[in-house]
Amino acid sequence: MIEIKNISKSYTKGTKIIDNMSLKIENGEILGFIGPNGAGKTTIIKMMTGILGIDEGNILIDGKSIKDNPYEAKKNIGLVPDSPDMFLNLKGIEYLNFMADIYKVGKDERIKIIKELSKKFDMEDALNEKIESYSHGMRQKIVIIGVLLHSPKNWILDEPITGLDPKAIYDLKMIMKEYAKKGNVVFFSTHILEVAENLCDRVAIINKGKIVFVGKIEELKDKMKENNSLEELFMEIIEND
Repeated sequence: MIEIKNISKSYTKGTKIIDNMSLKIENGEILGFIGPNGAGKTTIIKMMTGILGIDEGNILIDGKSIKDNPYEAKKNIGLVPDSPDMFLNLKGIEYLNFMADIYKVGKDERIKIIKELSKKFDMEDALNEKIESYSHGMRQKIVIIGVLLHSPKNWILDEPITGLDPKAIYDLKMIMKEYAKKGNVVFFSTHILEVAENLCDRVAIINKGKIVFVGKIEELKDKMKENNSLEELFMEIIEND
């Protein structure tokens, strides 16, 4: 479970990028985090994962404060960042073993997971190549595999669909569904509203650093009094905010 409690963040004095935001993501839930560019999506994710400090409020990861107890909180997080361009000089298999070492994943377990996920994402033949030689989509895949090695209870993804081919998108969506069914949290930001509409248990819409809606798509449609698509509802709520 992830609990965001009254958090605020300012990059310049007096200007709040995130303004007193609260949100709870339950175990077993896929929550889509939606908002226009500059709304604060990536800032929230960076605070959730301890990359950025929190000015006010707190974030609890399975009851552990990312601010006060970051080491224990981060054990329960798996982050797929918005850019997969990292550790480019490592081979794919070297990167995966590095990630497994960090999270103390045993030899037999890591071999099993790497074999399973590299096959699912058609990455078996690329594991012995350097990541710098990968396409953007392949880099995204290797990061996703690395994140899942320690089976984090809270899987956080920042624009994970970008750069993936149609089969990889389908496979990723199926993994996300399976992951949530096991009682884990799946929290992901996206610009692809159709994916959010078809995949999420709930959506949270953020605009100008504040949550303007949290709930099921059906609840949003009832609120807006129209049987519109998520895309149309999103545009309506952002324009009226």
